[in-house]
Amino acid sequence: MNTNQKAVGYTLKDFLPLISAFAIVISFTGLRQLVYGLDALGAMQDFMAAFFLVFGFLKLLNLKGFAEAYAMYDVIAKKSRLYAFVYPFIEVALGLSYLFRLFPKVTNFITIVVMFISAIGVAIELSKKKEIPCACLGVVFKIPMTYVTLFEDLLMAAMALIMLFW
Repeated sequence: MNTNQKAVGYTLKDFLPLISAFAIVISFTGLRQLVYGLDALGAMQDFMAAFFLVFGFLKLLNLKGFAEAYAMYDVIAKKSRLYAFVYPFIEVALGLSYLFRLFPKVTNFITIVVMFISAIGVAIELSKKKEIPCACLGVVFKIPMTYVTLFEDLLMAAMALIMLFW
């Protein structure tokens, strides 16, 4: 086994699309903070805006493929294919809401619910120790579902919770 390889057969190279997406999100957040002034609440809103817009648009590149992959592990998408098709649009709408600071209480509440439900499905599948593809970047990039996916969902829910009471 290559020393750069995990036992499951994934290397850092397999996660470059995800790392790149996060680099874009972090760069956007940093630039907005530099231009508009350092502000913790604003930084969280900018991060959430960039996250949902980048990840949502990647899902839209192959909506049918995303819906099929997402239905493999999301608790609602398993029962409603319509939800699997609507989910990327929910992410884009949340991203725009965070970007333009629209309806912050409603936006944060919806984010908490959506991300917590997503986290439940991810946690269930991870507990089964099955290797399934992560639909977080749509199906344009093939990356495995790992605890990083669970962390992303919980991070977004936690940030929305913090902002809800800020």
